[in-house]
This record gives sequence, C-alpha cells and structure tokens, in this order.
Amino acid sequence: MTIQTCDPRALRDAFGAFPTGVTVVTACDGEGNPIGFTANSFTSVSLNPPLLLVCLAKTSRNFATMTGARHFAINVLSETQKDVSNTFARPVEDRFAAVEWTKGSTGCPVFSNVAAWFECAMEEVIEAGDHVILMGRIESFDNSGRNGLGYARGGYFTPTLASKAVSAAAEGNIELAAVVERRGEVLLLGEEVLALPSIDAHDGNPTEALEQYLEALTGLKVSIGFLYSVYEGKSDGKQHIVYHAVSGDGDPASGRFVKPDALSGAQFKTSSTADIVNRFAMESSIGNFGVYFGDETGGKVHPIPAKGAKA
Repeated sequence: MTIQTCDPRALRDAFGAFPTGVTVVTACDGEGNPIGFTANSFTSVSLNPPLLLVCLAKTSRNFATMTGARHFAINVLSETQKDVSNTFARPVEDRFAAVEWTKGSTGCPVFSNVAAWFECAMEEVIEAGDHVILMGRIESFDNSGRNGLGYARGGYFTPTLASKAVSAAAEGNIELAAVVERRGEVLLLGEEVLALPSIDAHDGNPTEALEQYLEALTGLKVSIGFLYSVYEGKSDGKQHIVYHAVSGDGDPASGRFVKPDALSGAQFKTSSTADIVNRFAMESSIGNFGVYFGDETGGKVHPIPAKGAKA
C-alpha cells in the first residue's frame, strides 16, 4: 500500500505491529488540578542531557494544558496496571480517584506501583503533523524494578505471562488455537459439534503460523491479539495455547461467526472449548478479559482489560 492510497486505519494498524510500553502522562493545570492521559508514543532521547519525549494529539482535550505546562511526568505502567491504562484512556470524570498517587517535586502526579517514573521540565514543544512532540528534560526519576506493561496490535501483553506461555510450550506437544472475534461474534468450526480453529505448533513464530492458518482457513484478514489461555490437556497430553484474534469483514470460507450468548445447549468438541467460549461471552459483556493458566480442571485467570491504549 502506498501513501497515496493509504487508509489511515490501515496505517494505524501497521504502526501497531511495533510493541511498546504503556505510560500515563500527567501534569497540573493552571489551578493546580491534576490531568493525565494514556500514551504509548513515548521514548528515551538522550542521556546527556537527560531527555525524553512523548507525542500528544492536537485533538486531545488536554492539548492546551499540556503544551502550556512547565513540567510534566511520565508514569511507566507496570504489568499489573492495565486498569490504570484503561481509566486514563477514557473520558472518566475523576480519573485520579481510581489510582494511588502523590505529588512529585514539581507538583506533577506520580503513581504508586509503576515500573518507573520521570518528572520533567518542558524542554520544547515540536510541531509534528496532527500531533506535537513534548520534549522533556528529566529532573528526577525512579525505577522500581517491576516489569512494564506491553501493548501491540490493539492488545496488552505482559512479560511475565508471556514467559510462562513459552515455558509451558516447551514442555510438550503444542496446539495453537484462537478465539477469533468480529463485533462480539466468535468463529466456530463444525455443525453439530463445535470447535475453535486450531493447528499443531511447529518450529518458528507461533503467532505468525496461527495467523497464516486462520487467513487460509477463512479467506479473511485476521490479526492475532493478546494471549487468552494456556492450559495442559490431560486427556490428549498436549499444551494448549489460545490467542484472541480479530477478523476482517466478509463471509468466512470455513466456519461461521456466532454470538456466544446464542450457544446455550450447544455441544463442543471438548469441555475446555466450552469453558473458553463461555468465559469469552462473560468477559466481553463486561469489557475485561483475562489470561487463563492451568489445566482442564482448574487454574487461575489473570485479568487483562480488553480496551487498548491510546497515543
């Protein structure tokens, strides 16, 4: 695709292929009230002098306050702070009531339990198309040693959970599957007995292999999102790794999209498949997703909100 024929959404999706961390940028307005927004367009710039930058959309409701601020702070969220990211990405009335924070040395809000934070003096505001670049000179910072929260292709990921998935995958035969979603409906294979699309994993990148399989199966554009379930199949001796995925429009060449709440009484290939579909139906109704680790009979769900970070 050339820039002359570029669809802005397609370009945004291409940018989303680059995994980033997630931050909340904070400052105070002229009356001393705290403001903040979620951003993943953050990067280090220089060690000497100590500089960093973050991008801000000109359409942001915080634009005038942020570009006029003398100081701002970057809170690098830890992998347990998906809810904080979501809160500051949405038009919530009192965002700061939902997070524990204190004032830094320059008065900017600094969050508790973050992976790291930086307080900065505004060095420069640089015009950059439909955004501006806020260049900050670091005046103070702290590094907690916690793992940061990750974000790629519209979904969160966490280093600790990802490493658990790799460890699980190394222990035996691996089956990759996907909960392929489109506007709340899930792709299922079969007529009387329903199953999620799945393949046996081989050497190479598992998400690329799964994405290629799903696109060949359906004839549709499919994007792999966040890790959804990792469990040991005692009945088949396999390690099962299930991802969330999103499908483009069109009629699938194989399978069909079904609303999960319309599957009452349906027969599934395995009880694990039924559990995954039922959990997806429940989680999608409340907007908070999770990653399951365990086996066919029991395990733990690590909450991961489904809404993405915004730059």
